[in-house]
Amino acid sequence: MAAFPLPARTSSLPTLPSSAQASSRDAGMSLVNIAARQRMLSQRMVLQTVLAARGSDLHLKAARSSLTLFTDSQARLVDTPRHLDATSAEIIRKAYHGPQGVGATIDAFAEQVGTALDLAERQSPRVEDALARLVETTDGVLDALNTATTAFDQVSKAQSETLMKELAGIVASIQTVAREAKVVSFNAQVMAARAGQHGREFAVVANVLSGITNEIDGLSLQAVSLAGRSRSAA
Repeated sequence: MAAFPLPARTSSLPTLPSSAQASSRDAGMSLVNIAARQRMLSQRMVLQTVLAARGSDLHLKAARSSLTLFTDSQARLVDTPRHLDATSAEIIRKAYHGPQGVGATIDAFAEQVGTALDLAERQSPRVEDALARLVETTDGVLDALNTATTAFDQVSKAQSETLMKELAGIVASIQTVAREAKVVSFNAQVMAARAGQHGREFAVVANVLSGITNEIDGLSLQAVSLAGRSRSAA
């Protein structure tokens, strides 16, 4: 097999954060964003591995850090069905383990990267063939990672729709209570007016209740507006 042409020396690439730092950052990332990041990491690992094969210890270390982040993130993504509803869980399981599942392709890619890095670290002459095979898998891995990202995006949108429906139901209930409170407030004001001097304190309470119901109306409208903006942005 023809030797894989190694690139000319280039300036150092910035390294990724350590796995501990990445795990901390992942805590605030959505699953869709983590899945999308896997695509970037896959291409980064290929480049870093090629540069590591040229004898760059810096890029060897960076590639291993990228690989750790990639495999840790992949394990988290594959494990998500345990934490999802049945419908969403099935979408993710099908994406990774169904008849057209991409899990095996992604796992094989990570294993290839690890093998190439081991060969590069030992300065084995077999590293060029390993790099050639690794680069040949790039398009297939990107397709697989795109499939996984699409599945998580589908789940995210479905969850967002469910949340919006629940929010709409809560707002409707609040508005119903507010309308009922307005009726009570109005009746109280009428009764206070009829009571004359003796109803002044009662009138104060009725006015406060009226003010509260107006605030509830305002908050309900804000919630409806926010729900509409969130749905449009989804």
